[in-house]
This record gives sequence, C-alpha cells and structure tokens, in this order.
Amino acid sequence: MRAYQGVVAATLLSITAAAAAQNYHVADHWKLGGQGGWDYLLSDDAAHRLYITHNSRVEVVDSSTGKPLGAITSLKSTHGVALNPDGKMGYISDGAGNAIIVFDRGSLSIQATVPAGTNPDGITYEPSTKTVWAFNGRSKDVSVLDTGTNTILATVPLPGKPEFPQVDGHGAVFVNIEDKNSIVKLDAATHKILATWELNGCESPSGMAIDRSSHRLFSVCDGGKMAIVDYTSGKLLGLASIGDSPDAAAFDPAHHLAFSSNGGDATLSVVDTAKPGFPTVQTVKTAKGARTMTLDAATGRIFLVTAQFGPAPAATAAVPHPRPSIVPDSFEVIVVEK
Repeated sequence: MRAYQGVVAATLLSITAAAAAQNYHVADHWKLGGQGGWDYLLSDDAAHRLYITHNSRVEVVDSSTGKPLGAITSLKSTHGVALNPDGKMGYISDGAGNAIIVFDRGSLSIQATVPAGTNPDGITYEPSTKTVWAFNGRSKDVSVLDTGTNTILATVPLPGKPEFPQVDGHGAVFVNIEDKNSIVKLDAATHKILATWELNGCESPSGMAIDRSSHRLFSVCDGGKMAIVDYTSGKLLGLASIGDSPDAAAFDPAHHLAFSSNGGDATLSVVDTAKPGFPTVQTVKTAKGARTMTLDAATGRIFLVTAQFGPAPAATAAVPHPRPSIVPDSFEVIVVEK
C-alpha cells in the first residue's frame, strides 16, 4: 500500500511540475494604434518600460500597465534598440536612415544621429568597452560606436548578412549570419572576428538569445528549429523543435526556459533548456504577425507585437510576393504570462 501511495504521489508531483511548466497564456492586449510595420522590441526591466520599433518611430510603453509614455519620432525605418546601463542613454538602429540614433531616455529627445553602414538592423550594447554594435544588413558589416564620443570606432566586415546579436558581458560579441547559417564571434576590444561556427540543421538564423550562466546561445531558424550552441567552444549542443518562421528569441534564467516567437504559425514556443534534448514544453497560440518579442526577466512576462492585416496589394514584377496591408490603428502589444 505504501509503495502504491508512493507511486501515486510521485505521479501527481510529476503532473503538477509539468502543469507548472506549461501554463503560459495570453493575458492581455494593449492597443497602441498608429500605422506601418514594426521590428524588434526591448524591455527595460528596471525602469518598467518597453521600447518598440514601429515604422518611423520608437514607442515607449509602461510595461506594468500598457500605458503609452511617449515616443522617439522623426526617424526613417527603425529596427532595434540598445540601452546604456547608465540608465540615461539609448540607441536606435534606423535602417532606412543608415544611422545610429542616440536618445535621452528621460526626455526621449534625440541627442545625435551617427552615420553607420547600409541598413543597420540588430543592435546591442557591449559593457566592457562601452560601445554599441549596429549590424548592417545590406553592407554586411558592423559599425562600432564609442558611447563616450558618439563616433564610429570601426567598421568590421562580416562573412554574410548579420541578424540579431548578443554579448557575453566579458568582451565577446556574437551575431547570427542569416545567409551563411552560422554564428560569428567577435572581440569587442580588437574589433576582430575570433571564430565562425556553422549551424548545421539551422536555416536562416534570425533571433538569438543568451544564457550567460551556462554559456549558451539560442538561435531560431527556419524549418522549425532552435539551435543551442556552447559559446565557449562553438559546439552545437542540440536542435529544439519550435514553430514556423521564427524571428526573435528570449531566455529566462530564473526558469531555464528559452522562447521563440513564430510568425508563420502565430505561436510562442517554450523550450526547457535544463532537460536533455531541449524539449518544447508548451506552444502558446498568439496572433498572426506576432514574430518579434521581448522578455521582462524581472516579472517573467513576455511581450509580442502585431496588428490586423488587410488584403495584399497586386503583385508586380518588382514585388512578386507582396505582403498583406496593415490595418491602420490596429497595432498592439500581446502580453503573455504565467
């Protein structure tokens, strides 16, 4: 009887643990409105703010309430945001403007416009050198900004089209190379490429997240795969199964979970990085177009953005596969939480 009770207790505990790991859900929708497309968003956990790139502006939203706090405007086509840990300055990659925009986080005013390469996209702050790295998609290089002088220190050629970057906090910068199915590791001090790692089984890597404790990178790829790489050696540790057409990734160090936002099938994949084989423990239904996201590590909340879509315009020789139109004033934040 005791053995039977022990089995029952163990089974119930296992079921409870599994349920606890699989209870993410869409908790809210915050309507922001406006027009045009969007790209990356970033959570400033300490300040309870979201920075959301939205066409020619960056929306700033209270991440506790969803209340709009303001915007950085008069830009061309925004892609990403990086934040200085001083709490004062921020940096925007303005793709069509071929520039890095330096802004004051208190007033949301533009302090400098610094020419970069062609179509800067992914952007990150590197703390050991106090530099900002803007990865230029069309010129296939990276512009390195000195945040003390707001000048470009170096332009580093890359072996292909860069996508999302991450830093380890100790002088290494990593970036996905989309058209080469690889990761490049750069030295922040010398601006040199240290290594190039092939991502076998990972097509067109885009979003990247980092686990600095276990020294892992998580690259999301077409074909429904997330590549997990040891960034001390470059070894591919595994390929987790995720949704279709992912564009962003995040990692929650408190719960050892990696996330992928998938625009193709309107899902959020939740991957357990602490278990062998990196199993996907939940697939959360989100909304069409919700391909980018950010994690607030302080609260565990995940934020995605999308809008409603109308019909696609007629195909032309120049644009044989046009995207559907975006319904004006339908832009919103989707809040996912436990």
